[in-house]
Amino acid sequence: MTLTELRYIVTLAQSQHFGKAAELCNVSQPTLSIAVKKLEGELGVNLFERSKSNVRPTPIGQQIIHQSQRVLEEASAIKDIAKSGSNQLSTPLHIGAIFTIGPYLFPYFISPLQKTAPDMHLVIEEGYTSSLRKRLKSGEVDVILVSLPFSEPDIVVQPLYEEAFVVLLPKDHALASQTAIKKSDLDNENILMMGEGHCFRDQVTEILPNINQNRSSEASIRTMTEGSSLETLCHMVSSGLGITVLPNSAAIGAVDRSDGLVIKPFAEISPSRTTAIAWRVSFPRHKAIDALRNAIYLSNLPGITKTE
Repeated sequence: MTLTELRYIVTLAQSQHFGKAAELCNVSQPTLSIAVKKLEGELGVNLFERSKSNVRPTPIGQQIIHQSQRVLEEASAIKDIAKSGSNQLSTPLHIGAIFTIGPYLFPYFISPLQKTAPDMHLVIEEGYTSSLRKRLKSGEVDVILVSLPFSEPDIVVQPLYEEAFVVLLPKDHALASQTAIKKSDLDNENILMMGEGHCFRDQVTEILPNINQNRSSEASIRTMTEGSSLETLCHMVSSGLGITVLPNSAAIGAVDRSDGLVIKPFAEISPSRTTAIAWRVSFPRHKAIDALRNAIYLSNLPGITKTE
């Protein structure tokens, strides 16, 4: 039994697909399949039920996979402790961020961080909250940037800044002449949204319960497919396909790139989100976390209110 084999079965349980699991583990599918079969033979139990459509853990497999996850977390903690023996700002820092935060925050804090920690190379990735949560717990990333609410056992979560949600629309739109937008003003509008799986989509539908309920002949496109980006929504608004609700930082960037767009705040108490930083309790490089947090506070990201 090896840590690699344990990582294989944990990843397979999460993806429920041999091909996807092999891709995530950077190995070939036969390599992963053989390793899983070998571990099952060593343990004397079937860890997974296999069918043509999917793979899922057996009841005993679920228990073993849960324990394997704990073993991987403890093994990652050993590596973290070893790293802490050297200069905390001289080894790479692996940062993850959700899709609606990363593209707007990364360009702003990287430069300040490189000035304060020039020897700390950054490894940056974007993902869904659910996937980043798992990668943080398993030690595959050191720190993540997510939107609240977010909680997880043995994970430290610290708010960083708050930003309002605003409406992005073409300058010639009927609502563009208003100083502020009431939520009810959007009831009959074609609101372009993120696809299923994005937490920002859930936040928008929560604050606008009547969104896209009233169909119109002009509303030919209502919801983007899963994996869409805020940038795509901005381009669609520019093309006259509808309007959208965005975090303020994303909307400001869109207006800077296109003089045909305007930003309108909400008339009532403005809905907003809080961006937070999260890391494992066992992560020993506290100076690296401090350096990242300070760089974000020095980043001058437009449209936010810092919580320090």
